[in-house]
Amino acid sequence: MRIGILGGTGPAGSALGARLASIGYDVVIGSRSAERASEVCHDLTEKYPQIVGRIGGGDNAAAAACEIVVIATPWDSAATTVQENSVALEGKILISMANALVRVAGEFQPLLPPRGSVAAHIQAAAPRSKVVAAFHHLPAKELGHLGEPIDSDVLICSDDRDSIRTVSEIVDRIPGCRPLDAGQLSNATAIEAFTAVLLQLNVRYKTRVAPKLTGIRDGSPVTS
Repeated sequence: MRIGILGGTGPAGSALGARLASIGYDVVIGSRSAERASEVCHDLTEKYPQIVGRIGGGDNAAAAACEIVVIATPWDSAATTVQENSVALEGKILISMANALVRVAGEFQPLLPPRGSVAAHIQAAAPRSKVVAAFHHLPAKELGHLGEPIDSDVLICSDDRDSIRTVSEIVDRIPGCRPLDAGQLSNATAIEAFTAVLLQLNVRYKTRVAPKLTGIRDGSPVTS
């Protein structure tokens, strides 16, 4: 399975790409500039030789040609980027990981994008694709530490049950991560907004927090 990352040259997208390559997926880092994507991949493979041959760079069209596609652009350009590649994305799983946030007077605050969430906005831009909201709360720096597990739950929601199962299988392969089925895509509004709380905790406590929920038995099914 090849996983493409649209707008994947930023900290979160490139870290996720490296992590996915390290657990056995073939990854294409996409960008508006294929040259920039290639430079990022070169830096990643120099830092982590174990992912050589698993990760490569190209333009966004190359990333959109993969079987599963992650949207890692800034939130306000996610829908536009999807629309530009809508034909190639038809019928595919699109993973939305963006959060609409703003910092006001030192406080992180969530914004309300069109249709209530970035994920729903992407779904409207690509109605023939299967949008899944996931990976919102994983710290980019920890994602990029390939030799270390990430102690975090990953909340996943979508209107397509099979897509939740597929993304859950991907998450389950990341050391330390536990996929949790968070229901329909409408719940992406709360999941995205909660990122502002986590970032504020990072600032207050000088750390990087990730969610870990209690009361769910390990090993229980992640889908109903």
